[in-house]
Amino acid sequence: MQQSLNPWITRPAPADGADMAAPEAHVPPAAVISEPLRGMVEPDAADRLGRRTVAGSAALWVTGAHGGSGESRIADLIGGARATGHCWPVLQGGAKPRVLLVCRADMRGLTAARGALTEWVSGAAPAVDLLGLAVLADAPGKTPKPLRDFAAIVGGGAPRLWTLPWVESWRHGDSRTLPPAREYQHFITDLAALATDITPGTTN
Repeated sequence: MQQSLNPWITRPAPADGADMAAPEAHVPPAAVISEPLRGMVEPDAADRLGRRTVAGSAALWVTGAHGGSGESRIADLIGGARATGHCWPVLQGGAKPRVLLVCRADMRGLTAARGALTEWVSGAAPAVDLLGLAVLADAPGKTPKPLRDFAAIVGGGAPRLWTLPWVESWRHGDSRTLPPAREYQHFITDLAALATDITPGTTN
């Protein structure tokens, strides 16, 4: 699984002799952009996600950047998560919801995710605690390099980026079982570490 940080920021190399994590250790990717930035140009109104006032609570709100993004599939994998129907969630009590943005790894999906992230980083979106962007494979096999490169660029505008492989069983309706692929195991573990009220490896 690729966990990409902002490609325009270079992280300092560890000093000689610095302790290194064990090869099997896994920690969530660090956030590079954690809140909207001043001076970013807001997208046109037609390019923005809708807003939806949601009732109740959730450990995580999963927001698809476009139809067919996989937001319901991902929400089914995460204990306490709810899908938002391709809209930014607005909580009735005024609290800031914790959000995961998802898209497919095709040009349409990545372009939609870029628009949603531009909306968020410019401050045009409602106030949310955005954990990052999950990019789901749109077809079996390896994603073409131009799309992988574009996904890395788009993900540079998110706090964190997860790229997740194709799941063949989802074609047959098995949507609530956590896929065995290591990328999904790490993804769910990351979310549980970032949000302590998320239960890893369970379903709603």
